Amino acid sequence: MIFVDTNYFLRFFLGEPYDQATHVKTLFQKAARGDVELGTSVVVFFEVYWVASSFYQVDEEKIAEFLQNMLKMEFIRLENRPILIEAVSLYRGMNFDLEDAYNLAFARTSRAKEFATFDVKLKKKSLEILKGTV
Repeated sequence: MIFVDTNYFLRFFLGEPYDQATHVKTLFQKAARGDVELGTSVVVFFEVYWVASSFYQVDEEKIAEFLQNMLKMEFIRLENRPILIEAVSLYRGMNFDLEDAYNLAFARTSRAKEFATFDVKLKKKSLEILKGTV
């Protein structure tokens, strides 16, 4: 298995520098054919979000698109993919940071009865999500 780090995903999605983006595309094509096995982590997923937003200053809609495309790469092993899919949906639809959206999705899939937070907006939304009204 080859572990894929954050900068590979960023090169792929941003397309630059061109030679590195081309290298990554070739590796991903090999994996899609089954020639190599790739894996990454939830930490890398969040780093893609953080670096794209803070360093590259990519807008939220484009970041959500990057993340959704990353999740569609089923030839790359990634833990908690279903929770991440729900988190990106919440991030995109409810104007939360990705980490809050992930925690809401994790709490829901863990069948939490309550979400303890002092963040009033997050608490209100958590009640709706945990009760299944969203």
